Amino acid sequence: MIGVVDPWTPVDPLGEALHLLRMSGTFYCRSEFTAPWGLELPEIPDCLMFHAVTAGQCWLVVDGVEPEPLRPGDLALVPHGRGHLLASEPGARAAKLFDLPRELVSERYEILRHGGGGASTTIVCGAVRFDHPAARHLVDLLPKLITVDAWRSPQSEWIQSTLRFMAAEAMALRPGGETVITRLADILVIQAIRTWIERDAAARTGWLGALQDRQIGRAIMLVHRDPARAWTVASLAADVAMSRSAFAARFTELVGESPMHYVARWRMHVALASLKEDGAKLGELASRLGYQSEAAFSRAFKRFIGVSPGAVRRSA
Repeated sequence: MIGVVDPWTPVDPLGEALHLLRMSGTFYCRSEFTAPWGLELPEIPDCLMFHAVTAGQCWLVVDGVEPEPLRPGDLALVPHGRGHLLASEPGARAAKLFDLPRELVSERYEILRHGGGGASTTIVCGAVRFDHPAARHLVDLLPKLITVDAWRSPQSEWIQSTLRFMAAEAMALRPGGETVITRLADILVIQAIRTWIERDAAARTGWLGALQDRQIGRAIMLVHRDPARAWTVASLAADVAMSRSAFAARFTELVGESPMHYVARWRMHVALASLKEDGAKLGELASRLGYQSEAAFSRAFKRFIGVSPGAVRRSA
């Protein structure tokens, strides 16, 4: 993962961040409800949860956000793994997810049926993780809830077609069905995030805003692509055709931290992902990220992450 550039990676910084939104640890549930019904979903740390309504309607309730009505074709993201409610109507009695019987179709796919026998609603739900540090950082910046109204979206036709395709795959679960659903979910989640970026002023500030700046965005992209390089403020400024002082000032203003602090912090998040996923050896990881010794790497890691790299590797 370190220093490897995918030849198909987009050349714009924001597009590259979206390109890295590749899901892993995906789990799906086809939920078939009949009114009256309510479902309480628990907090799932480090996960993004989504709900795609394929038939009927419901309400989504997330703490701190106005209750949101969802209709067929609507897609909702709960980006930070917060506990939330789905219900046939506001105030409906909610059962806890893990208290209800579920039909396990495979290790990562199940069917849930619940309700009082009235009007029906069908929802494809998912819980997903993102492994790449850039993807995790982007998801951390998202609001508590993102909804896409497929009927009003300019891309309504293909979003609805994708939801129908996902529903058909979820119902039949033919060979390769989980893979198809995962790829479709990739598309829907990225489209929901793109919609939020386009319509919300908050997406044009901070790190996301910096990615959309022609020169600072390119500098960030260069660091992401090659975190082990011996970056300096001068070398980054030269690579984006800016003076050292102007680059340092604009980077700090847009990103909220100095260029070299960002480089160091980014290296540690890359290291964190490698330790969790690959169980990389500390000496090898230190060398790959440009540190002269394992001790120097370990000190930097603990300063930015708060725990030692050895503790992370053991827990993984």
